[in-house]
Amino acid sequence: MAYSGMLVKELAAKSGVPKHSIDNYLNTRGQLPSIESGVKLARALGVSAEYLVSGRDERRLDGAQKKVRDVLLVSRLAEQLDDEKRQFLIDFTRWLKLRKDPSSAQ
Repeated sequence: MAYSGMLVKELAAKSGVPKHSIDNYLNTRGQLPSIESGVKLARALGVSAEYLVSGRDERRLDGAQKKVRDVLLVSRLAEQLDDEKRQFLIDFTRWLKLRKDPSSAQ
């Protein structure tokens, strides 16, 4: 969830798993989701069920998929910023885009 920038209530809405169930999975009691809920949560988070269980995801993403995933992450995180910080992020991103890549200068 931290990597995706998603809040518990957003994950609940996207996955169809009740918020109180997700809270129970995340708290120190360590309640585990059913297989069905685990699959729903994995899909909503864009990871494999294996990743939720083991922390490893063997799926291979191509370059375009990685780019889309990264853009969505930045977008989700930007939505959580106040107006001033979001504008800073926009300005910084524009600056990065215009900045010359030092590795290309020869």
